[in-house]
Amino acid sequence: MNILILGGLSFLGRHLVERGLEGGHRITVFTRGQHNPAAYPEIERLRGDRDGDLVALEERRWDVAIDTSGYVPRVVLDSARLLADAVDHYTFVSSISVYRDVSTPGIDERAEVARLDDPTVEEVTGESYGALKALCEQAVESELPGRTLIVRPGLIVGRYDPSDRFTYWPHRVAAGGEVLAPGTPQDPVQLIDAHDLASWMIDLAERRVTGVFNATGPDYPLSIGQVLDEAKAEAGSDAVFTWLPAEFLEQQGIQAWQDVPAWVPDVGEYRGFSRVDCRRAFAAGLTFRPLRDTIRDTREWASTFPPDHQWHAGLSRERELAALDAWHAEQGRS
Repeated sequence: MNILILGGLSFLGRHLVERGLEGGHRITVFTRGQHNPAAYPEIERLRGDRDGDLVALEERRWDVAIDTSGYVPRVVLDSARLLADAVDHYTFVSSISVYRDVSTPGIDERAEVARLDDPTVEEVTGESYGALKALCEQAVESELPGRTLIVRPGLIVGRYDPSDRFTYWPHRVAAGGEVLAPGTPQDPVQLIDAHDLASWMIDLAERRVTGVFNATGPDYPLSIGQVLDEAKAEAGSDAVFTWLPAEFLEQQGIQAWQDVPAWVPDVGEYRGFSRVDCRRAFAAGLTFRPLRDTIRDTREWASTFPPDHQWHAGLSRERELAALDAWHAEQGRS
């Protein structure tokens, strides 16, 4: 199978290349060439820009296209329109953030998606991201009706993740000592290893599966407490978890998801965010590596970071200690 991947080689794109090569497929990537330009010499590289420079894609043909880098509907529409007669099947990587309301656990693919008051908005922000992704989905389907696969992942984790949104935990827990843990050990978490997501997407493309699929996991209820316990066991760490309530974290200016990654409070408008229904994907063959394998792979990759690595998520040691000291002082007064 000839596969075209639209997007860089920084994270999911790398996993797709690796899984595709393992499956014996021929891989072409279309990127600006900014990430890992020397990696995977056996693949074909096309240079260009999604926003206005698609010349390298003209007069070519592939069996399938996998779009990992579409965020603006106008830009996605241009690519889909150009490739409509050049591919048989088009996969668009969207997000569970497309849903308008995630306050109720168990939302599935039929739930209403977010909408923009002004659909011409192109700035990607925390407020516009989900609605823009929903419009991107519609743009692809409009150009390739009946040939489109929409994949809506949640938190993608694992090796190569540039966001540190999960990597922080295996790295921090392995370091040991008192660890600030968010909320309660029972708070739900959903995540998917990029290795598993890429393998499944390649399989769906091979089978020309179409439709919309939520794609996060695992296929059993998972809590933040289980994640941290698994990280401790995997590393053989002496970590001790101090669980700080969401209200206290807010008082300390510690933000869910960003400062304490992978976690949001299990209340209010986000109560369903980590309880999305993915049974349709499970029925379509989505499977998961053991969580400990994901943690080990992520921690080993993080061990290659330079000492001055600038973390994009998680707490600095100074902020963590300050919050723990404040918590212990408050408990001592009560």
